[in-house]
Amino acid sequence: MTELLKVRFQDLELIARNCRSLVSVKISECELMDLIGFFSAAAALEEFCGGSFGEQPEKYSSVSFPQRLRSLGLTYMGRNEMPIVFPFASLLRRLDLLYALLDMEDHCLLIQRCPNLEVLEARNVIGDRGLEVLARCCKKLRRLRIERGADEQGMEDEEGLVSHRGLIALAQGCLELEYVAVYVSDITNASLECIGAHLKNLFDFRLVLLDREETVTDLPLDNGVRALLQGCSKLRRFALYVRQGGLTDVGLGYIGQYSPNVRWMLLGSVGDSDAGLLEFSRGCPKLQKLEMRACVFGEDALARAVLRLTSLRYLWVQGYRASVADHDLLAMARPFWNIELIPARRMVVANPVGEAVLDEHPAHILAYYSLAGQRTDFPNTVRPLEAAAALDNE
Repeated sequence: MTELLKVRFQDLELIARNCRSLVSVKISECELMDLIGFFSAAAALEEFCGGSFGEQPEKYSSVSFPQRLRSLGLTYMGRNEMPIVFPFASLLRRLDLLYALLDMEDHCLLIQRCPNLEVLEARNVIGDRGLEVLARCCKKLRRLRIERGADEQGMEDEEGLVSHRGLIALAQGCLELEYVAVYVSDITNASLECIGAHLKNLFDFRLVLLDREETVTDLPLDNGVRALLQGCSKLRRFALYVRQGGLTDVGLGYIGQYSPNVRWMLLGSVGDSDAGLLEFSRGCPKLQKLEMRACVFGEDALARAVLRLTSLRYLWVQGYRASVADHDLLAMARPFWNIELIPARRMVVANPVGEAVLDEHPAHILAYYSLAGQRTDFPNTVRPLEAAAALDNE
């Protein structure tokens, strides 16, 4: 029986030591040419992540990966080095391109050679065209993670961005998807409806709408979110981070109504008023962990919502409407439920060019169940609610 040994090496000397039983190796930057001997010895290797490229591209033709390799992630791999993957690309089940230096066309060229791919991690430079190639060539795909790339610095071209077009192609082509996490520059209700209509195995869906574009094609997303949640009945984890106006109180109510099995949820910039949060809290009977960012809700509504969410075990809120004394939050106090506050604050910091700018930190709430009671190792920026209330009464 092959021994499963997962390690993280920091230098070649440790890699070369006793490596014949290794099936998974993840390392930091290490010149790939220095690993030729390691790859030759590690005949059982199934997963490799790391490495780096510092030589002329033609030299890497001498690199030969183990025949059992099925999972790969090469750091700083560019277009000229990409051909070293081609000989065994059809065997790959997992591909990590988060730290690759590939543009949209490179992604398309590589992905079409990976018909057995089940897991893909990439940046949004993959673009809609990359997702269309993925939908056409990778029918076994189960997990897709698309992280935010360099778009916030304006370094990505317009084609290298993900939008509703790519999501529709993905939903229609990769029917086995179970996990989707994606940053999009544009979105429509129709794309979310398409996901709900086709991805019946989806149990984890996370979408963030970037603020790169001034206008979005189709907001609010109330009807699309409802259709997605209705169609994807296996969902256990759900995240939706949009912008103000991206989801109204009606849409927030839909999330509560159509999330009967969701246990973890992240919501950002959703809803219009406290009424939307209270309607949301009428549903979600199994919700255990809730995170809310860019929150527009007041303390009273938050406290009432927590009392309605009877399965809730953890709450984190950023940017709520804090009162002067935080007294309204006391309504959600109960045994073993610990509430911590981080008051809003402003700091003057230096920006990348050395200019002084005002950095604003909104108020936070952290609440959690603990049989061990309130912790005592608070940093200076954190106050437990009871202590905060006592200070305000002095």
